[in-house]
Amino acid sequence: MPRPHPLPIDPLAEAKRQWLAHGWTDAADGMSLVTSVMRAQQLLLARVDAALRPFALSFARFEVLRLLAFSRTGVLPLSSVVARLQVHATSVSSTADRLVRDGLIIRHRDPHDGRAALLELTEAGRELVERATTALNGEVFADPGIDDADAADLVAIVARMRKAAGDFADPRPQPDPL
Repeated sequence: MPRPHPLPIDPLAEAKRQWLAHGWTDAADGMSLVTSVMRAQQLLLARVDAALRPFALSFARFEVLRLLAFSRTGVLPLSSVVARLQVHATSVSSTADRLVRDGLIIRHRDPHDGRAALLELTEAGRELVERATTALNGEVFADPGIDDADAADLVAIVARMRKAAGDFADPRPQPDPL
């Protein structure tokens, strides 16, 4: 939600000033961090939504399509999609229902496990996700709004935070190739 006219002050800096003025000194930096990251997420999501709007895709729908397109066969178990996108199974299932309705994926039973569902990318889904990816790359990802060095630093900082929260573990060392 970028503003057509910037505010005369940074409301997040004012919030920190208020936190300090109210004696919440120990929490002021954390409040500033959390609200800053949340505002940055709003700004980035607004750009992503604008880029995907012509394709009638939400970012959640795009992520499922892109994940399926990255797979070797265009088919993944629903449980793998849930794990890789790190969202609740109900959310992925609901997103998949909409993608099935729109003819972008097919949902069918896993022949090896009748209780599990497989999601399969259709040709229409593959074509759409390629066009949407081109738009996202050009309109958002190629220029996220900060320079490359700051972007790399920010990704590293957030990765440390995510790892400390249990989001992922370092991969095991791989042997050198023969």
